[in-house]
Amino acid sequence: MRQMELSGSVSAHFGSACRLALLWIGCLSAMVATSPPAATQGVTSDEGPWLAGAYSFSDELGGFRIRSATGKGTKADPIVIGEELYSASPVTLVMRATKPVRAFDFSGEYANGFLYMRLRVMNASELGWVEFEFELQEILGEPSLFGDGLSFDQRRGDAEAISSDSFTHFDRDFEPYDRLLFTNGKIDPRRIGTFGFLITDYTPNRTFYLVQNPRIPST
Repeated sequence: MRQMELSGSVSAHFGSACRLALLWIGCLSAMVATSPPAATQGVTSDEGPWLAGAYSFSDELGGFRIRSATGKGTKADPIVIGEELYSASPVTLVMRATKPVRAFDFSGEYANGFLYMRLRVMNASELGWVEFEFELQEILGEPSLFGDGLSFDQRRGDAEAISSDSFTHFDRDFEPYDRLLFTNGKIDPRRIGTFGFLITDYTPNRTFYLVQNPRIPST
C-alpha cells in the first residue's frame, strides 16, 4: 500500500511539473508574439549609408554625421545632403553608385556621371569657419587628375550650378586637384551653410570621394 501511495505521489508531482512547464511555454510564446520585431540587420534610419538618386552616401570615415539625404541628382531635383561637422578638420563623404553606371544616360535608371548636389552643413564645432573647400578624389587620398574624368564641371557646362548662401566668392582649382574653394563669408557655430555644385564624371566610377575642409582664421 505504501508503495502505491508513493507511486501516486510521484505521478501527481510529475503531472504538476508538466503543467507548470506548459504554462511557462505558453507565457513565453505570448511574449514573443506580442513583442516588437527585432531590428532589421544592417543600417537603421539614422545611420549610413543614405540612399538618394542613383547613389549612396556614407560618413563611414568619421568626423561628421549625415542627417538626411533626398533628391535625384538632377538640376531640377538635386541631391540634398544634411550634415553636421564637429571640427575644422577635413572630413570625407563616400559616394557609391547603387544603380548601373552608364555615362550620359538621363533615363533615371543609371548613374550617368552628372550629379547636381546641395550640401546643408551645420557647424557643430566651437569655431567660426571663414572658408570652405571641397575636393573630389577618385582614389581615396590621391589627387584627381584630368584623365579620370572627375571634376566640378571642368568643362563649365553649367556656370550657375555653383552657389552658397554663406560665401560670396568661389574659385575652382583643376590639375593636379579638383577643388572648389568658397571664400568671403562665414559660418558661425551652430549655424548652417548651404553649398551647391555640379559633379561631372565622364568616365563614371562606382565609388568616389568628396573631401570637405572647413577653415578657421589663421593665427
